[in-house]
Amino acid sequence: MSKFGDLVEKEVPVLIYFHAKWNEGCDKMEPVLYDVAAAMGDRIQIVKIAVEKNVELVEALRIKQVPTMLLYKNSTMIWRQADVMDANSLINVMHSLL
Repeated sequence: MSKFGDLVEKEVPVLIYFHAKWNEGCDKMEPVLYDVAAAMGDRIQIVKIAVEKNVELVEALRIKQVPTMLLYKNSTMIWRQADVMDANSLINVMHSLL
């Protein structure tokens, strides 16, 4: 958990993406995240976290489904979304919040 705290305390906003290899929605989100990373550049950091390998964190954050995305800015969660989004919608959300 301390590593997670270090992650969200960065000056650059962090989009945390909880995923599972077995989930079809997560497969759909992979190219979306690449598009978001390309569009946002160094204004955001995207971190992928596998739910199977991080059970304690998943429980602490009450992640109930995958994909789930959390956006942290200055150590505070400012946005949360569960389910698949298209690239344009996610980019628009990022622009509106940052």
